[in-house]
Amino acid sequence: MLFVYPAIFHKEEDAYWVEFPDLKGCHTYGTSITETMEAAQEALAGYLLTLLEQNCDIASPSDISAFHVEDGFSSLVSCDINQYKDTKAVKKTLTIPAWLNDRAMSMGINFSQVLQEALLTKIHL
Repeated sequence: MLFVYPAIFHKEEDAYWVEFPDLKGCHTYGTSITETMEAAQEALAGYLLTLLEQNCDIASPSDISAFHVEDGFSSLVSCDINQYKDTKAVKKTLTIPAWLNDRAMSMGINFSQVLQEALLTKIHL
């Protein structure tokens, strides 16, 4: 699952540090822009996964145009938490009407994918 949040990058001497205004306490640093962006993606993924594991609400990302930065710049940072989380599959048995099964099979619908998407929608992610 892909998440995108605005981040503020600051330069101090020979290093950079980055903060996520929507995610209190989520910040990191690096010695170059590339290293700092990679660290920001990892920090964002770790922060969001922790919230999900603890059943906490996840703040909606703000509009990046709302941030006016004087000592750095703002940028969007994205992360795909599927890279970091336990993606071990769990087998589930379910029952659906035969006509629905037949119709879905004839359309080549992936049942696992549909169930995952429906569950994510249901839990508001």
